[in-house]
Amino acid sequence: MRISRARAVVLVAGVATLVSAALAGCASDGLTSGEPGSEGNADVVLPPTSGTFDYQLGEPYAIDGGIDVVARDSTATPEPGAYSICYVNGFQTQPGEAEAWLGERGELLLRDASGEPVIDPDWPDEYILDPSTSGQRDGILAVIEPVIAGCAEAGFDAVEIDNLDTYTRFDGIDEAGALQLARAYVDAAHASGLAIGQKNSAELADRGRDELGFDFAVTEECSAYGECGTYSTAYGEHVLQIEYLDNLPAAGAAAVISTDAVCGDPDRAPLTIIRDRDLRAPDSPNYYRQQC
Repeated sequence: MRISRARAVVLVAGVATLVSAALAGCASDGLTSGEPGSEGNADVVLPPTSGTFDYQLGEPYAIDGGIDVVARDSTATPEPGAYSICYVNGFQTQPGEAEAWLGERGELLLRDASGEPVIDPDWPDEYILDPSTSGQRDGILAVIEPVIAGCAEAGFDAVEIDNLDTYTRFDGIDEAGALQLARAYVDAAHASGLAIGQKNSAELADRGRDELGFDFAVTEECSAYGECGTYSTAYGEHVLQIEYLDNLPAAGAAAVISTDAVCGDPDRAPLTIIRDRDLRAPDSPNYYRQQC
């Protein structure tokens, strides 16, 4: 199970004209705030923009008074009565699955110059997937599409796909192929009746909504890195924001680092929480949760 990842701040230039042409015909129609989608996505519902929000990729737990919006791992159970978002690692392998990928799906992994599979240095138990060719994308989808369908069958309302930005962090991944895989994930989610959130990658926010077809955004540390306005411009109030206690922004003339800097950020999302980076449960040491 993935907990959270250190934010890699890599801003990339505009996507090549070839990619724009390939995706222009795939743009999804805009969704009305808080209402079901249209044009074939009538069963897709966007997350609420008010209520109690939590990010529980570590261990699911209850909150006094209940939860209105919550993200949990695909192996976890949705929260009854809450808008539940299913976490799926769509561009890297999950911890504990290395043997299957190396043995049965080795051709789907990114390789370095010596032919060795590339590992995320921040998450040394995760290999990087390579969606550069149509055959590789088909192979990756054969693994991940059933996970997305399983989220729907389990009762989740939406899915968030992590590590969209691997093509900016690792040489050798074709940008067009990565974005085509992202679009395929959008189609798979919508086919299962799930909304789908763009996870991070602020540089793709406008195109993520208008061309790739993402319905909302999930952003880690946008306040810390000054990116929140980028997401709200693209997705309006349908942004779920998580900040981490060990990397808070500074605010005020004295540049004081505190949770107030997050909650006082004029660009922050309506649903914003501050968590411990390991996303611990309340009975664990160093647990922290504060909702703005």
